[in-house]
Amino acid sequence: MDLNFLHFDLDAFFASCEILDNPKLKHVPMVVGGRSQRGIITTANYEARKYGLHSAMPIFQAKKIVPNLVIVPPNFEKYRRNSEKVFKVLSAFSTKIQKMSIDEGCMDISHIDMDRLELANLVQENVRIKTGLSISIGISYNMSLAKLASDWNKPHGIKIITQDDIPDILMDLNVGKIQGIGRKSEEKLNNIGIKKVCDLYDLSRNNLRELFGKFGEVIYDRIRGIDDRQLDLSRIRKSIGVEYTFERDLRNYNELLKKAGEFSEELAEDLHKKNIKAKTIRIKIKLSDFSVITKSMTLDEYISDVKDIYRIVKYLVVNTKIEKPVRLFGITAANLSDTTFEQLKFL
Repeated sequence: MDLNFLHFDLDAFFASCEILDNPKLKHVPMVVGGRSQRGIITTANYEARKYGLHSAMPIFQAKKIVPNLVIVPPNFEKYRRNSEKVFKVLSAFSTKIQKMSIDEGCMDISHIDMDRLELANLVQENVRIKTGLSISIGISYNMSLAKLASDWNKPHGIKIITQDDIPDILMDLNVGKIQGIGRKSEEKLNNIGIKKVCDLYDLSRNNLRELFGKFGEVIYDRIRGIDDRQLDLSRIRKSIGVEYTFERDLRNYNELLKKAGEFSEELAEDLHKKNIKAKTIRIKIKLSDFSVITKSMTLDEYISDVKDIYRIVKYLVVNTKIEKPVRLFGITAANLSDTTFEQLKFL
């Protein structure tokens, strides 16, 4: 099959943007996030990741692990500008690009008559020279394998997966590496002795349907290198949210945080039902005088777990100055994952 899909993923994007402005940050453990003890990590550079630091981790917890951690406040306008520069560079190679987030996407390269490794190197070099940023690239004959390949050799990695590589190249992967099997599903599969793709491969289509419901058939195909999706160039970014107008106005943070916890659970459940994740969590607060406050946080990794969602919602609420009783409260997940099969619920 022709290798017509190139998936690209900028490496530790928010942190890399900060390193552009201050190169010394590359060689010290550094995170982008709130500086207060209640702050949340939005991204960690690769030095910090060596210590296990990651997106959505509380700053106080990270500082216990790395006391000399450098914390840089986020500058989303800077990240937006750098993202636009990268996509402008990539558009010189193909006009058919599906943008999946501020730092990730997939492009159709079927029209380019060039050795695929040479092409990947050329794309990487153009992005590096024209933006100063590092990008990882995966190339394959379908979208899911191209995405898998882009994460294979991070950072600044290149991986090409051909039909001849399938299924052998997948067999030793942890099941969580397969697009469509999320963290909770992976844990439950591990608990019944299914840890590697080779364990899944032995299961029939019916077995997988029993485990995953109707999406079991998708998993059956994915681990055999089958994915017939095409780029959706018309797709508009949507959001998923929950909001509620209270029968009586809430008058203290404890009441609001209790509702925030309930709403976080509802939103997480909705994300799982729709089999998607989000990079942005937004809160909306309408006060008794009908004025509205909105705040949001964007990570460089997708989340859908209720603990991660609530941690961010709590941070946003606690750091919002609320001077009047709260009439309405809402939580929205935005910057959604690119595919309805990004995260499958284990039935």
